[in-house]
Amino acid sequence: MLYALLALAGFGIGVVSSLLGVGGGIFMVPLLLLSGLVGTAQGATGTSIVGVLASGISGSIGYFLRRRCPWRVSLALVPGALAGSYLGAFLTGILPSAALSLAFGLFLLYPATVLVLGKEPKELVKGSEHRSFPWYLGALVGLLAGTAGSLFGIGGGVIMVPMLLWLGLPMVQAVAGSLLVMVPSAALSTALHAMAGRTHWELGLPLVGGILLGGQLGPALAVRLPQRTLRRLFSLILFYSAANMIRRGLGY
Repeated sequence: MLYALLALAGFGIGVVSSLLGVGGGIFMVPLLLLSGLVGTAQGATGTSIVGVLASGISGSIGYFLRRRCPWRVSLALVPGALAGSYLGAFLTGILPSAALSLAFGLFLLYPATVLVLGKEPKELVKGSEHRSFPWYLGALVGLLAGTAGSLFGIGGGVIMVPMLLWLGLPMVQAVAGSLLVMVPSAALSTALHAMAGRTHWELGLPLVGGILLGGQLGPALAVRLPQRTLRRLFSLILFYSAANMIRRGLGY
């Protein structure tokens, strides 16, 4: 019964993750901790990252089949994202986490407010309508997203999707690009957590089964929904992440 419920939860997470370009860790970590299935945050993170990898793979396949995945953009983001994963882990032991969490949460309120109005960040910057950008700019976006994801324990899509929108990509392509970048970065994180013994495979695998199925429904919905609706839905994820970061920064 437990495994069936986890698979069902994974299906819902897979739909939302592939629809909006987030890994799903913001849902899986609280699920595992609040249900008491995992006793530590490290164990919840090590288990949920397996689901993030499944979200990236399934969602990327769905967008590839619909020819909506900007693979050239994603390849430019990958080196920075991998480097950012290591950088974030390094900075975790150096920088004051409470102040950083508070600042990051307040920062997320800006793109969340823009998107909930149905606008794109690029609309606020004159001349940002181009849909291609230099490789070094892609590497910078990947670095920032990878660092934030590793430093704050959130999905890099929370950073990557707004930045890709700012640089001029349509919402669907920004989501697809974010998911594709998650594949190598989440694979690396999965291997590191597994080697450290933080992965509860008996819980992660049922989640993965549901996510792989739900990850095919998200792209099908994304290409049919209005872009403005997708932006507003994504803004809810940003507000949720911002609230968690601010709460953590204030010590609640």
